[in-house]
Amino acid sequence: MSATPLYIICSPRPQVGKTLLARLLSEFLLLKNGNVAAFDVNLKEPSLLDYLPKVTETADVIDTYGKMQLMDRVIVDDGLAKVIDLGFHAFDEFFKMTDEIGLLKEAARRHVAPMILFVADTDRVSARAHETLRLQIPRMNLITVDNEFVVRGELPPAMAGGRLFRLPALPGFLKTYIDRLNFSFTGYLRHEKDSSTELHQWVRRNYLAFRELELSLILQRS
Repeated sequence: MSATPLYIICSPRPQVGKTLLARLLSEFLLLKNGNVAAFDVNLKEPSLLDYLPKVTETADVIDTYGKMQLMDRVIVDDGLAKVIDLGFHAFDEFFKMTDEIGLLKEAARRHVAPMILFVADTDRVSARAHETLRLQIPRMNLITVDNEFVVRGELPPAMAGGRLFRLPALPGFLKTYIDRLNFSFTGYLRHEKDSSTELHQWVRRNYLAFRELELSLILQRS
């Protein structure tokens, strides 16, 4: 990688698949690179820490100390990919902070490449939050996640115009299966001999999409 990647997965709304996406991405990076540093900024359990305790630590952005502690950990060019699972309760405070400190400029100075993955919904709160990010984050750094399990139909036009990451929906019984705390996406790929199963193809499709995201980051920085 030409710069250390930082993935910030966020939404102002609960229950939109944000932590699911953080799990998938963290497991992909763990498989590909052998390590990843994940940060869990959530109030409700189960959260990313419950699923991936060996690579995840909790973080807080409510006070100045917590904010600076988190920034000191993630804005560092050490070659270790970082993933932040940002709880909906911390959305406004976090991006107010990043705007105030000039996160993107500071990250570029330190050779870190942030990518903000905004998990979409069709409500007014999501629309306002997305507009805020579009004004603050350059187009190449902002990716709208279309979780088909949540957004049943077309994305709002304002969200559909930028970079997109599509997260295909799974049937309800498979969703229940992968929500178990001891479930591993990579473990499933390794141990399920039938590669034609819907879940196997779904995990592989998302891992390949993450790889494309990484490649776009390399091209962006070259």
